[in-house]
Amino acid sequence: MKKVTLLGDSIRLGYESRVTELLKPDFEVFTYKDNGRFAAYTLRSLFDYREQIAGSDVIHWNNGHWDLCDLFGDGSFTSIGQYTDCLRRIAGLLLEVTPNVIFALTTPVRGENTHNSNAVIREYNRAAAETLAPLGIMINDLNTPLAGDIHRYVSDDLIHLTPEGYDVCARLVAEKIRAAGRWFPF
Repeated sequence: MKKVTLLGDSIRLGYESRVTELLKPDFEVFTYKDNGRFAAYTLRSLFDYREQIAGSDVIHWNNGHWDLCDLFGDGSFTSIGQYTDCLRRIAGLLLEVTPNVIFALTTPVRGENTHNSNAVIREYNRAAAETLAPLGIMINDLNTPLAGDIHRYVSDDLIHLTPEGYDVCARLVAEKIRAAGRWFPF
């Protein structure tokens, strides 16, 4: 049986149980109940979960909403430079575990969200993809499939997903994990 690790923020928390179901019986899934929050928090968490992550055949991870959030009107919590540096560090550590690392782009928000904007999300997603793809990290675009019908897929809290949105993401995550075997030998 292949081992998969899921890392990331509350978007991951919303789809992880469905991903686990979709990957049965071929994959054992490790995930943790903590919200991965900022990329720096996920980086720090890798130390705590290193034993559980060891031996993973595929690792799927996301960070973004916490990093690009602008609560005070003075810019994102994490600058793009800091964000991409942290993503690069995470990628390096995960690539020591397996060559099959997948990064999920940040999902869209509703336009009424005053702290996270889709324009900033697109900017951070572009920077993440440009940073990670050359390292051999596969990119899983969870943004585009949801962006076409945001009110259908993003909940009334303006950031988290509806059950249908989580289902779309779960299917995309499971498909990308299964497809990883086509590009990289296990």
